[in-house]
Amino acid sequence: MTNEERQALIKSVDEALNDIRPHLEVDGGNIEVIDVTDEMIVHVKWLGNCSSCNMSQMTMKAGVEHTLKNRVPGIEGVLAINGVGV
Repeated sequence: MTNEERQALIKSVDEALNDIRPHLEVDGGNIEVIDVTDEMIVHVKWLGNCSSCNMSQMTMKAGVEHTLKNRVPGIEGVLAINGVGV
């Protein structure tokens, strides 16, 4: 994938995460898109309280990964580069 394609994909992922962010912000957290690999794995970074929350893994699967797979075609998975259980 070209750099331009990667940047457009990251923007799409970031926009899709806007559906989830209000739920994270209520608990003092957030999420940042770091990269999307050629294998279509989204690398994210938990921010604020999410980086130490023991529910981060459940939030990742039930919220983040589910939302991204449904909203951004081709996404295969999501991996947090920080946080509990990583």
